[in-house]
Amino acid sequence: MTSKLRSMHKEDRSGLAGLLAGIPSFDAEDQAVALELVDIALSDADQNDYLFVLAVDDNDQPIGYACYGPTPLTDGTYDLYWIAVTADLAGKGIGTSLLRAVEEDLRRRKGRMLIIETSSSEAYDKTRQFYLKNGYPLTETIKDFYRPGEDRVTFIKRLD
Repeated sequence: MTSKLRSMHKEDRSGLAGLLAGIPSFDAEDQAVALELVDIALSDADQNDYLFVLAVDDNDQPIGYACYGPTPLTDGTYDLYWIAVTADLAGKGIGTSLLRAVEEDLRRRKGRMLIIETSSSEAYDKTRQFYLKNGYPLTETIKDFYRPGEDRVTFIKRLD
């Protein structure tokens, strides 16, 4: 199976919903928030708060995506809001391709840094290792951020 990267289209929504539903670490609330950003982007082509890049299979169906956008009130700082790959294809390089595409786009936009926040929970161990492997050092931990015993961990990569 090969994959290619492309922009998001209205027809992709149901495929993205299915992709999110199939990721064990995403609960119903996570899925709803992720789809809310998809809906915002699909309903207003002129908005620039939520940018998307999709990885699609040979049948042009979504197998992964990244959502990112500018951090309000900053100059060249961006947040990665979501990055997801279908569970059966995790670890095959699709996430890395998506992350590289985001970085390339941000460099074109004169982005200076990309900030990624995630959970310290065991369910996100592979996610945190993915960020470290891709050159994102852990820069901050806020204890008990999400709930007692679940910290927010922040990774930052400078792009300039």
